[in-house]
Amino acid sequence: MGRVGVTFNAGSSTLKVGVFGIGAGYAKPIGRGTVVSGEEPRLKYLAGDELLQADLPVGRIGEGLISSVLDHLLPTGCDVGFVGHRVLHGGSMFDGPALLGDAVLAQIESLVPIAPLHQPQALEVIRAVRTLYPSVVQTASFDTAFHSSQCSLTTRFAIPCALHDAGIRRYGFHGLSYKHVAAQLRKLAPDTGGGRVICAHLGSGASLCGMVDGVSIDTSMGFSALDGIPMATRPGAIDPGVLIHLLRSELHDTDQLESFLYHRCGLLGVSGISGDTEFLLKDFRPAAKVALDLFCFRIAGEIGRLAVSIGGVDAIVFTAGIGEHQPEIRKGIERHLGWMGVSLSEPANKANATVISARGSNISVFVIPTDEEQVIADEALAVISQHRM
Repeated sequence: MGRVGVTFNAGSSTLKVGVFGIGAGYAKPIGRGTVVSGEEPRLKYLAGDELLQADLPVGRIGEGLISSVLDHLLPTGCDVGFVGHRVLHGGSMFDGPALLGDAVLAQIESLVPIAPLHQPQALEVIRAVRTLYPSVVQTASFDTAFHSSQCSLTTRFAIPCALHDAGIRRYGFHGLSYKHVAAQLRKLAPDTGGGRVICAHLGSGASLCGMVDGVSIDTSMGFSALDGIPMATRPGAIDPGVLIHLLRSELHDTDQLESFLYHRCGLLGVSGISGDTEFLLKDFRPAAKVALDLFCFRIAGEIGRLAVSIGGVDAIVFTAGIGEHQPEIRKGIERHLGWMGVSLSEPANKANATVISARGSNISVFVIPTDEEQVIADEALAVISQHRM
């Protein structure tokens, strides 16, 4: 086997790994795996058409776990040409991918306080790879970079200018996903892809992005990955007065508040049952329905807000785990969008078809699988090529 590239996509609770054959300016996927963290971490991966599982070393992400993952995923005798990483937060420092040197690593680490769930995970993987493959080029692809096109009216909070200038502003996330979906929509429906599109990235972390001609204009997440719509265990937008009240009454310090907002809110907090929509859809207790109804209602409301930002809507795209695979959620959102003329085809929606809008719908509705790993690999090749020119 020749040269390969490896991508690591560190989420809050999972680590997705991609292996790509490297050609002349392209990266072709040849292997995928997902590390599910917990007391007994496991790797789920494909070997041919067979889905396999493997036990991994117990403990935090480090050299042992990464080495074990790559032992299972890398082809025998291959040469690792690059390792690319998804990094959640690039602040205002990065508007595109970057080679990972000491200075870039320090900048990434400086953003840990505003991305405490994701940034440390990515840094641990980067350092583990540095130890295992000290001579291999590493790159970072930033979720915030796609949204660097947004204007200052979109990114500002109504706070003193000095704080805005110090970096307290709206950034937006899931940018790698939106970049991939925008490109795929362009291929699928060029005229629509060049228009006003709202994409809903719905997973355990969830956000929406309003795009015009594939360029980010506005998005639901802001300064941190807590903002926007409710998520599995995160509340989305919340009145700041609630946080002041909680600090004065229920919670004793900012660490407790942070843990509460990241781990005890969202669908889990509302239902008291689970933050997993698939689980809630099978649960017939009233609290499960309340959580799902709120989720759909807030998503529909955010679509309405983003429609103002982009001046109308030509298409809505659903992506990520919930967006791609749960027709009940898409149907629940549609119920609030009849005033916009959104209508889904029942058979197409149930089948998770690519085009799920009904014939008479005023707005086209698509389901497009996301592929953040492919974007990471493509960006790694691009930034390495630019560096060598």
